[in-house]
Amino acid sequence: MTGHRVLDGRYEVLELIGRGGMADVHLGRDLRLGRSVAIKVLRQDLARDPLFQSRFRREAQAVAGLNNPNIVAVYDTGEEEIPDRPQHEVRVPFIVMEYVAGRTLRDHVKAGDLTPEDSVTYLAGVLGALEYSHKAGIVHRDIKPANVMITPEHTVKVMDFGIARAMADSQATMTQTQAVLGTAQYLSPEQARGETVDARSDLYSAGCLLFELLTGRPPFVGDSPVSVAYQHVREEPPTASSLNPRVTAALDSVLARALRKDREERFQDAASFRSALLDAGRGIVLSDAAGAATEAMDVASPRTRAGGLGRAGVVAGAAAGSAIHSPDPETRMMDRVSAIGPDDGGVRAGSGTEHAASRDGRPDVLGPREETDPRQDQRRGSSRAGWITVFCVAVLLVLVGGYVVLTTLTARPETPEVASVTAPEVVGLSEAEAEDAIEDTGLTASSDEAFNATVDAGNVISSDPAGGASVAPDSRVTITVSRGPANVVLPDTLAGLTESSARDALEELGLKGGDVTEESSADVSGGRVITTNPRAGETVPVGSSVDLVLSNGRVTVPLLTDLTVDQAQALLADPAVQLPSVIEEVENSVVAPGIVTAQSEPARSEVAQGTRITITVAKAPAPAPAPETPSDAPSDTPGDQPTEGSGDEQNARPTEDGA
Repeated sequence: MTGHRVLDGRYEVLELIGRGGMADVHLGRDLRLGRSVAIKVLRQDLARDPLFQSRFRREAQAVAGLNNPNIVAVYDTGEEEIPDRPQHEVRVPFIVMEYVAGRTLRDHVKAGDLTPEDSVTYLAGVLGALEYSHKAGIVHRDIKPANVMITPEHTVKVMDFGIARAMADSQATMTQTQAVLGTAQYLSPEQARGETVDARSDLYSAGCLLFELLTGRPPFVGDSPVSVAYQHVREEPPTASSLNPRVTAALDSVLARALRKDREERFQDAASFRSALLDAGRGIVLSDAAGAATEAMDVASPRTRAGGLGRAGVVAGAAAGSAIHSPDPETRMMDRVSAIGPDDGGVRAGSGTEHAASRDGRPDVLGPREETDPRQDQRRGSSRAGWITVFCVAVLLVLVGGYVVLTTLTARPETPEVASVTAPEVVGLSEAEAEDAIEDTGLTASSDEAFNATVDAGNVISSDPAGGASVAPDSRVTITVSRGPANVVLPDTLAGLTESSARDALEELGLKGGDVTEESSADVSGGRVITTNPRAGETVPVGSSVDLVLSNGRVTVPLLTDLTVDQAQALLADPAVQLPSVIEEVENSVVAPGIVTAQSEPARSEVAQGTRITITVAKAPAPAPAPETPSDAPSDTPGDQPTEGSGDEQNARPTEDGA
């Protein structure tokens, strides 16, 4: 016997493979079809809450109708009755799902092994699943890295529709009793505000997921879920390329559309999001972003685009563009001079030339007249003096600049100091808090684990570099997270638990459930823990296996024959046996009275707990009846006398009579 519990007589529950906020997931085996399955069981402490039971059943209903290779399939559902309080049982629902081997996207992000190409491929699979579920009228509402599995064959599997809703449900908001459902880092703005959700809310969450796959962090981080939700509503995210130089402008353009605050400005369906993402993977910038850039370039003239003159170039280009439509060639020439002149003096010079050329009332298209104008000569002299002044000032500035540069190089010959950031102090924080603090300073977090007897499990023991150290931006800070003490003491609370509950309790202590054996027990129900090996109270290393001894629900019958009835009853009442008895007395002339001569169940056999044993006890036989006394004397008649003695005696009697 394996000792594993079986649900509905079909699904064998094996080891725990995952744990979420609402349910535990076990590896299981379908005994009827002989295949591996994943069994998701609502946590027993939540099974008493009708709200969680409703959410759990809604997940099964939502996914049961979805048949898509990118969505984890649901095979069956049911309920298990588990003892809760004395004389009371709680019904715990479970879902039997497709077993998916592999790792979640959260694991891949933590490992840092994703490339932009992988990110595009995996998110395209997620969008394929969303496209299918949205067409079926189901909004997932909790898209995040932990809810996406990647198989060894790189197939995407979306799971955990625990808070999914039908789009037809007009009241399907993201709040319930003033609590926001979902994960703060991936909430759409309308989710954070508690408004109704639709397919575009899932697409915003998918955009947050893509951002994290590309950069290793969500688009918004903060000290609390409330602050993160506020950022989703009010602030703009950084560009992914500013955090990861490998991210292309095409991917930035897709993220910019996916993370719009107004859902009307986002992708309107998963298919268009997926198409734009695949195009971005080939380097194609999203059309609306490209169009905006083209429109901005078209405002300037070709000269401005070629020369890159900035704002002044745009003005000059506009002036030149208007001159092209002037019918007067000389006016076009004057306008062009005024547009590219260094200052207002150039405009005035052009106007004066134009006036001189038309002094006689006729336009002179060949240029100014040969005759000179004293005022024009004076103007030319002033202009020449101005250029000399400008030249002298420029030379002076060059000399001053050279002096400053020379002085700086002499005073500080070393390389200019590179900008740095200060590593945060994270010792004592939880792993999640420490990672957020590190990423908020522009650094990258990674974690290791170690046993520690003084720091609680899950909290940071140390960091490298240590808090307060100056490091370059984007440096990696490695935190060491405590796994708790290296040794733990086995508690005595395992006795009486079911096998699965005992294994869960061992995993919470950092231990593993080992082999299972069964023994008879008078007071422990079948399938529950009698004891462990090592036993309760012993100290064992973290990570070691603990064997479980379960009750088979049966009792070994002791040998009762040849004992007195009192001795036999005492054996049956022993705490290790606890079997009721009934006495049956039988006359026996051989065995002394009060001695057990037989028992209804063979000695050393196993019977169900509480089986009644019939004891056969000897009693003295009843006394024999006394012989009757004769009422008349014997007759003297020879014929009435009985014949006695031998023949010799009969022959001798006549001799005596004759004598």
